[in-house]
Amino acid sequence: MTTRVLIADDQPLIRAGLVALFTAAPGFTVVGEAGDGEQAVAVTAATRPDVVLMDIRMPVLDGIAATRAILAGPADPAPQVIVLTTFDLPEYVYTALGEGASGFLLKDTPPDRIISAVRAISAGDILLAPAITQRLIETYADRHRTTAADHAPLSELTARETEILRLVAHGLTNQEIAHRLVLSEATVKTHVKRMMAKLRLNSRAQAVVAAYESGLVTPRARREG
Repeated sequence: MTTRVLIADDQPLIRAGLVALFTAAPGFTVVGEAGDGEQAVAVTAATRPDVVLMDIRMPVLDGIAATRAILAGPADPAPQVIVLTTFDLPEYVYTALGEGASGFLLKDTPPDRIISAVRAISAGDILLAPAITQRLIETYADRHRTTAADHAPLSELTARETEILRLVAHGLTNQEIAHRLVLSEATVKTHVKRMMAKLRLNSRAQAVVAAYESGLVTPRARREG
């Protein structure tokens, strides 16, 4: 199956490099590119990509607002949005995850790892394994409120779904959750899917943010204080 990719970055050289990278990579098709957030929203609606690589800093409409607009659109399923950043704006990365982005990539990530990451995202995985991402969420969850916190209350979840959300928020994979709860991985996937549907969340990353912002999971810094 071919993964359809859209590249949104206001720097022509970076955008051209990413277009060339994915054009040459097997299993990918670049369906469009955009130089600002407003254009990214329009091109996404027109081309229906599977994955959008979204720069945060862009003119006209920034990457956060563009991500919000894309994920609020009529496309079903919505595309997976991966934020591109130099990581000098950690608050904005956190907000993008809370608005539904599936993960983030540093712009200096090696090309082969960019390809691997986008493959993982398009397969439904999440770029939340690095410890830096967990620290990012724990740092800003107490001070920010994003779209993730404005959805259905956690009271709509079953006890099992709540337990699985807590484990997802701690960074466990479906396989690790299955081992911890003595369930099949397929059963865990079903619970995760139902949990996200009830909370009307767009990505697993957004589920992690929601767990922290709702107080279901307490940031480590506060637990240890």
